[in-house]
Amino acid sequence: MTTTPEPLRTFSFGGGVQSVACLVLAVQGRIDFDTFLFANVGEDSEDPRTLAYFRQHAKPYADAHGIRLEELHRTKRDGSRETLWGRITKPGSRSLPIPVRLSPSGAPGRRACTGDFKIKVVGKRLKQLGASADHPATVGIGISLDEIQRANSRRSQPYEQITYPLLELGLRRTDCHRIIRAAGLPVPSKSACFFCPFHRPEDWREMRRTAPELFAKSCQLEALLNERRDMLGKDHVYLTRYLRPLDQAIPDGWDTLPFDEWDADGLCDSGRCFT
Repeated sequence: MTTTPEPLRTFSFGGGVQSVACLVLAVQGRIDFDTFLFANVGEDSEDPRTLAYFRQHAKPYADAHGIRLEELHRTKRDGSRETLWGRITKPGSRSLPIPVRLSPSGAPGRRACTGDFKIKVVGKRLKQLGASADHPATVGIGISLDEIQRANSRRSQPYEQITYPLLELGLRRTDCHRIIRAAGLPVPSKSACFFCPFHRPEDWREMRRTAPELFAKSCQLEALLNERRDMLGKDHVYLTRYLRPLDQAIPDGWDTLPFDEWDADGLCDSGRCFT
């Protein structure tokens, strides 16, 4: 007698506010997910604050309450890990997987980082856990009500059915802050690669002030990309849409207006970046 496998219910965990709030809601039984999957794009790529929060707070909290929170990595055929930073900076590489700002338009370029280092990594694990086109996994995404426009930003893969538990509960980002604090956890920072071109000006400014070594690495990455572009006879690319080198676009002591408009799509904790 053939038995139908239990439907697989997992949550794509980005490490930011909405994801952590969903972890708390799962512990409280308000949403039905017992497996959370965190695709780490690289120790050299993720914001160090996200990795520290994952290991010091999120993982111990999940373990203490019987929730499986797995850390995943992209692996090559030989079993070694590939990181996003490693792919971009590999000697001789022409790969440009992050959505750099293209000159002269300032529009973001193609984004392969999400697909290769988040979606495919999570998808591989879902299939290992039994997800298939015949028995797709339900995959939760942490998009809150104030970001409803980001829902349905991509098609579900054949092995998954995407759902948005925060939207179903009518919860906003501010509600997520309250839920996290009430559980006795600190509120995490926004989750993204530290060199993500979707950072807002105030994010870059904060990085320059509080994490100058990461800001310097981001500047070096931008310079490396443009050295390669020069060799190929192509226009320069930038990490901000100001279309100037990062250290000029975000100089020391630079202030952002409180309502400076900026395209903030793509931050991982919003759910946009991982599935």
